[in-house]
Amino acid sequence: MASPGLYRRALPSPPAVDFASPEGKKIFVEALGQGTMEGFFKLISNYKTQSEPAYCALATLSVVLNALAIDPGRKWKGPWRWFDDSMLDCCEPLEKIKAEGLTFGKLACLARCNGAKVEAFRANGSSVHDFRNRVIACCSSEDCHVIVSYHRAPLNQTGIGHFSPIGGYHAERDMVLVLDVARFKYPPHWVPLNLLWDAVSTIDQATGLYRGYMIISKLNRAPSVLYTVSCRHEGWNSVAKFLTEDVQQLLKSEDLKDIQEVLSVVFKSPPGELRELITWIAEVRRQEDGTLTLSEDERGRLAIKADILEQIRTTALFKHVTRWLDSESTCCNTFVKLSDKEMLPALAADVCCQGADLLTGCGRLALSSGKCCSQIDVKQLNVDTENPVTIASGTVATGGGSVQEVDVLVPLCQRVPSRFCLSNEGHCIGMHPSTADVLTVLLLALPLHTWSGIKEEKLQVEVTSLLITEDLPPLLQEEVSFLREQLHFLMTDIGDPSH
Repeated sequence: MASPGLYRRALPSPPAVDFASPEGKKIFVEALGQGTMEGFFKLISNYKTQSEPAYCALATLSVVLNALAIDPGRKWKGPWRWFDDSMLDCCEPLEKIKAEGLTFGKLACLARCNGAKVEAFRANGSSVHDFRNRVIACCSSEDCHVIVSYHRAPLNQTGIGHFSPIGGYHAERDMVLVLDVARFKYPPHWVPLNLLWDAVSTIDQATGLYRGYMIISKLNRAPSVLYTVSCRHEGWNSVAKFLTEDVQQLLKSEDLKDIQEVLSVVFKSPPGELRELITWIAEVRRQEDGTLTLSEDERGRLAIKADILEQIRTTALFKHVTRWLDSESTCCNTFVKLSDKEMLPALAADVCCQGADLLTGCGRLALSSGKCCSQIDVKQLNVDTENPVTIASGTVATGGGSVQEVDVLVPLCQRVPSRFCLSNEGHCIGMHPSTADVLTVLLLALPLHTWSGIKEEKLQVEVTSLLITEDLPPLLQEEVSFLREQLHFLMTDIGDPSH
């Protein structure tokens, strides 16, 4: 006999107070008068129920991003740009999140790569006093919001780990309003702050680390425009361990004489997934009317991407990386084997297929079965102007037989033709991010203590001078800072947060 299913749970009260109850309304009115409900109205205007039982992190983040009026820069449905939990899959495939949920570090990384400023605090690195002060500060403002990761058991609720935003604070009662995104289970409710802190101060069995809370606010600029960190592949943990532990040990174990030997130690036998760690944020769009025209905004974004590429290639580090990639010693290296895939038509075909899901509302850069891209055509617009543009166009065929024409907007960076670009009569066609660029920004994004194991002091100083970011051009400096922060959040899921 089929189960009749469940219609909500009775909210355990005490300790919680139902927000819609007479007592809950009274607490709300009093807190409103105290000025600690300022963030509530933006949150409640965007409050939603998670669309899957394990999507609490995604639903919480989409509520907060929309409350902060952050533009996702991509369409949700029809012409509308709007955050929905189905769009938040750049750190983990939706199918995996549906089965396992999302960890604290990956949620922080996800918030960061979608345009938010993130301050993340593990419970063992904070205190109830700090937590209270930060809750009060955010609840007294419309400019930031608190997301909590907590265990339901201390609140006498069923279930285990959960994420929700904090909607308000009552000073005299020392209570916080939890806007539970699992509204099919429990309604929004007030709970004592000390008790919520106990729920936050628990171990997440998925990582073996403490849960925590994060302060989310709006950046004063767009998020990274060229690269982002991706941990969508299964081998993410081995990549993180390699970067945080193995590289330092490898450098300590070798008597290195120059930069080329350092690069060989780091990149000669890394985990296979390392090449996928830093990914190019390709701009994919639907061909609305078959014309190849670009808006001023699109041209502006491509110009910034091209500037960042140019800045990467003017660094001394990039010259060392390209020299290493071109050397005979790397002939069997994983990165060189991938060079054929960097040819723009092949790369564009892959991006077109990924972009099909984005354009049909099925998620961001999520590959779906039954999609393929063909008839790739690389064109340059306004070749004679100061800012020419490259567009790779292709036809995406879905499993249902429908066809969608897609454009990939490619940042153009002039350089001498090499195996890192598609060459035509001695000229580079639409130079796009290559392995050399990716490895350069990855090295710049690693914390400086990574290189402390180099034995030769003079070489260690030389390496450090190549990797110091303070003197980089502003755009590249921001790009590297963004990637470094993403790496930090992700690495806190596997060990020491100082990494």
